Amino acid sequence: MTMTDTAADDISANLAKIVGAKNVISEAADMAAYLMEPRDLFRGSARCVVRPGSTAEVAAVLKLCSERNIAVVPQGGNTGLVGGQIPGQEGRAGEVVLSLKRMNAIRETDPASLTMTVEAGMTLLQVQEAAEKAGALFPLSLASEGSCTIGGNLATNAGGTAVLAYGNARDLVTGLEIVLADGRVLSNLSKLKKDNTGYDLKHLFMGSEGTLGVITAAVVKLYPRPRAVETAFVGMKTPHDALALLNLAQAMAGSDVKTFELIARFGIDVVLRHAPGARDPLETQHAWYVLMELGSQLEGGLAETMMKILEAAAEKGIIDDAAVASSLDQRKAFWKLREELSDMQKFEGGSIKHDVSVPVAKVPQFLDEMYPAVEKFLPGSRCCPFGHLGDGNIHANISQPLGMDKQAFLDQWYEMNEVVHAIVTKLDGSISAEHGIGTLKRDLLPHVKDPVALQVMRTLKGALDPKNILNPGKVI
Repeated sequence: MTMTDTAADDISANLAKIVGAKNVISEAADMAAYLMEPRDLFRGSARCVVRPGSTAEVAAVLKLCSERNIAVVPQGGNTGLVGGQIPGQEGRAGEVVLSLKRMNAIRETDPASLTMTVEAGMTLLQVQEAAEKAGALFPLSLASEGSCTIGGNLATNAGGTAVLAYGNARDLVTGLEIVLADGRVLSNLSKLKKDNTGYDLKHLFMGSEGTLGVITAAVVKLYPRPRAVETAFVGMKTPHDALALLNLAQAMAGSDVKTFELIARFGIDVVLRHAPGARDPLETQHAWYVLMELGSQLEGGLAETMMKILEAAAEKGIIDDAAVASSLDQRKAFWKLREELSDMQKFEGGSIKHDVSVPVAKVPQFLDEMYPAVEKFLPGSRCCPFGHLGDGNIHANISQPLGMDKQAFLDQWYEMNEVVHAIVTKLDGSISAEHGIGTLKRDLLPHVKDPVALQVMRTLKGALDPKNILNPGKVI
């Protein structure tokens, strides 16, 4: 046995003393699911996977790894799309994956303060269901909610389809529990809406992608469940019309506008071709569509509000056609067209993804400029933009030209990035709206981030993780 093998066995033995032998995984076949991400863009390697069951165990693991200078990669549901949760990239084979999935308890539900204290390993769906059981709503909603974890959602500041009404993940939290790189526990599971006792430290860790500390628990905000919901699928000619509809809906319904999703016709065609049971939402085809949802605490009157919005939009020539869901099944059918889109796009061949945001008012201009720019760069490319028009976040995905070799297309990922991101930058936007930076966009960050902001980020990283053991090589 080599010294390296001996050292590895020693680390595994010590980790086993902390979490139990069955919760240290070191066989390659057993680790495989932790070492690749959903799109198979990143594959890595690791010394082992360790699965703590409590904050105390997380703290002990990080203390040990800090003392031994062993890098640790926190991982939730492994649904991230920028490689931030994948260990062992760039030859770092000795990293330890810290899986939080065993930490999946509800510590407290407090209906009076509309909060719930949850552990990081709970899936988003479990948090939603627990809130519903308490007669409340946890509004964060993502396509991967059945497998992504709340800890991962907070570490990446997830967005989703309800940001328009409720904000990003960081807006849905009042307190956090975090384990620092050296094993110290920062415990601030506060329910307070107001607390001006110095820096609001929780915001350092939400969106840091596990590079500053490991989120182990959170106090999340709950909301009253809407008593009435109305869902419409609307067809129109241009994104400019979609923006006009958004402005009209907000003027007429205010905060009752909960969701406003934009989809190009190509996206609808993709879902219709590949998703079993999917149906065209309207009798005739349109160049662009909006999935709009209203929600209200009042039991009556919302259907009338929806109809008034659509009638006013039709009178102004903003929309061409619309259908309002008349049943729960029809509402689900509308949502299927949106939720299945990303997964179904893979059946069209290679797809180069862009998770970008621009000011809401500039979304139509972004799309107007993106189509010809992409076509000029690679003729025949099929633009598949969709996303959250209400908050300016568009997933500007590009499907490969018909008949082109998939790998030849994907080999132009970064060149295509330059084309799309140049427009985003010109419009004062962001190259990462909700997916994060991870590995995929790490090298792009210095070109778009203010230099002083990068210096501050590096200073924070050095102060909180001086040995650079937390998710090294990610973000910065």
